Amino acid sequence: MKFERLIARRFLQRDKSNFSRPLVNIATYTIALGVVVMIMSVCILRGFQRQITEKVVGFGSHITIRNYGWVNDYDEFTVNLSTDEIQQIESLPSVVHIQPFASKGGMLKTDQQIQGIIFKGIDQTFDTAFFAGNMVRGRFFKFNDSTASDEIIISQRMALKMQLDTGDKARTYFWTGNNYRARAFRIVGIYNTDLSEFDDHYIIGHLRQIQNINGWPTDAAAGYEIITDNFDHLGQALAEVKSATRPDIAVTSIVEEQPSMFAWLQLLNSNIALILIIMAVVCAASVVSALLIMIFEKTSMIGLLKTLGSTNRSIRRIFIYKAITIVGKGILVGNAIAAMLCYLQSTFHIIHLDSESYSMSFVPIDANPFFFIAISVGTFIVSLAALLLPSTYIAHIQPAKTTRQE
Repeated sequence: MKFERLIARRFLQRDKSNFSRPLVNIATYTIALGVVVMIMSVCILRGFQRQITEKVVGFGSHITIRNYGWVNDYDEFTVNLSTDEIQQIESLPSVVHIQPFASKGGMLKTDQQIQGIIFKGIDQTFDTAFFAGNMVRGRFFKFNDSTASDEIIISQRMALKMQLDTGDKARTYFWTGNNYRARAFRIVGIYNTDLSEFDDHYIIGHLRQIQNINGWPTDAAAGYEIITDNFDHLGQALAEVKSATRPDIAVTSIVEEQPSMFAWLQLLNSNIALILIIMAVVCAASVVSALLIMIFEKTSMIGLLKTLGSTNRSIRRIFIYKAITIVGKGILVGNAIAAMLCYLQSTFHIIHLDSESYSMSFVPIDANPFFFIAISVGTFIVSLAALLLPSTYIAHIQPAKTTRQE
């Protein structure tokens, strides 16, 4: 084994007369570039999926409990869970938090503009982390224990369209049956998620406002939102919540409530797979080409080694060791470049996006170390498997012919 490694290290030293040396460098750079493209593609697409998922879940939750009669935000159905039922749900291992909510369709009116809205009412148990992280200016509204708070937050898109800002009054109208009720709220904060489907319509305010408009008691809610510990295990969490709730209430996941959005995100996995396959083939082709050139160039050496008693397997190892060195260098360089690019983009947001088209203002990065390891190992395995075919050519080289040619 030491013999093959020694020959592999020495027979392709840097030499101006060595024809295969530039090709080896090209193969190394090609593998490095392929690894960079694969890692960046996966990190960007997975980052895009994660960002969109977090935004959609931020406006809702992983799992929602509602009345079976609910159809849209104009309905006035309520669902009440007892304290014991809420505690039973919270005790589930996959559940992190549960919070009541209600939504009410209405209209926001100024002297110049009219905008359809969805007023989402929440109480003091609401997890404000998502909106706090997306606040542009102002603050999140405060809850009053005794009365309904008149403070709200609106999106930046809505504020620009309606020419409103923090401190302004927002005149709203809500339909109740064949009539409507007017409410005046004070804007204390403006958020921006770049998710136009939600930013164009959602106003966040106190749950008690909807309770007063609909004539509900203070403990009534249109439903309960449940936050789980892991989106990837949403199916298991949904089954656990369903088993812990009454059969007369509807329990749905965010994937079921937003099927088109998550079907679109799922399609991105096909793009990831296609990019990985194409770049893996390019890397394999590069290292195979380099190995074939080395074998053709060292045909006389192969004949000499066979004359001295080396077996085909032993000679094949020499070239495979050298090819593994090429692949290893390419993978290491590719990982280093990809890690640097991921760090620069995630830290400084160098590459920007049109938020109208992509629902985010910069290219997102999910620099999971698992992606780096999986792509590196996969590239190495594919390249090693591809080397087996050209290395078999060594068995067809005859020492007598190569010696005569020399």
